[in-house]
Parts: sequence; structure tokens; C-alpha cells
Amino acid sequence: MTRLPIIIAIVLVQSVCALFFISDIVLTIFGARTAPISWQTRELLEIGAAIGLVLGVFLGWLSFRQSALRSRRAEERLRAASGAFRDVMEEHFAKWALTPAERDVALFAIKGFSTAEIASLRKTSEGTVKAQTAAIYRKAGVSGRPQLLSLFIDELMGDGLPGLGDMAQPGASGSSATGASTTP
Repeated sequence: MTRLPIIIAIVLVQSVCALFFISDIVLTIFGARTAPISWQTRELLEIGAAIGLVLGVFLGWLSFRQSALRSRRAEERLRAASGAFRDVMEEHFAKWALTPAERDVALFAIKGFSTAEIASLRKTSEGTVKAQTAAIYRKAGVSGRPQLLSLFIDELMGDGLPGLGDMAQPGASGSSATGASTTP
């Protein structure tokens, strides 16, 4: 985080300047000054402290503005990724020729709902949901929910994990990154 030193500097400058004003008031109230300072020195100290506080406010505003811009960009990227994920899902659902009911079940399964929760949400029996998930896995060519989810994640990430070749694909346990079989 390259912005952390800037934020620390802002806090330090404002703290020192605020400490100057607060200590001046406290020393005046309790009469704790040992030797009076000249009015020119006092004015210079107050001007310096005031400039420090104004500078801290300005730098704080700049830091806040940059943070807000980064946050807005991150939200835009998240929306784009969410839309891309939805598009990838719809493409696969169409390619696998899922029925509308299977699409709903697949979506709930990808979101992490249990079979019982999906059945409750769809107002069907758990047996029906199990049959639909089995059909989804068969059409997708996977053996379960984690592999189903990984199909979408792999596509969003591009070519999968670099250097693993076919091993990054579900069901490719018998081949190495060079394509040679690892089984005797």
C-alpha cells in the first residue's frame, strides 16, 4: 500500500498542529508557562500550525477522493465480472440444453444452496432436485457441484492454471502437463 505513508503523514501533521493549539490553551488556563515567548514567535508558530492543519485537511480530501475513485472502479469491475459470470452460465446452460427447471436448480446449486434448500425454494421434493442435479451433471460432463462451478471459473480465468495443461481440467488425472500418460 503506497498510500499508507501519506495517510500516516497527514495524521502526524494534524496531530502535531492540534497538540500545539491544545497545549497552548491548557498552558494558558493553568498558568504553566515558565517564560513568555515573543509575540512574533507565537504568531509564526500559530501560522505554521494553521498551515499544517489546512494542509492536512487538503491531503485528507485528496486521499478520500482517490479512495472513492478506487472503490467506484472496483465496483464497476465487480459488476462486469458478475455480468460476465452470468453470460458464461447462460452460454453453458444453452449448450447443455438444460430445461428451465434444470437451469433454476443449477443456478441455486452454483450459489451454494443445499438440495433441501433448493427443494424448499422450488416447492418440489428433494428426490426431484437430486434427479435434476444428476441430469445437470451428466449434461455438463462433471461428477458434482465443485466441478460444475470450476467449469465457469476456469472459463472466466481464461486457460485455467498456467503450466498444468490438461491436469487443470476435470477428469484429466491420467496425463501430465506434457500430455504424456502418467499411468503405467
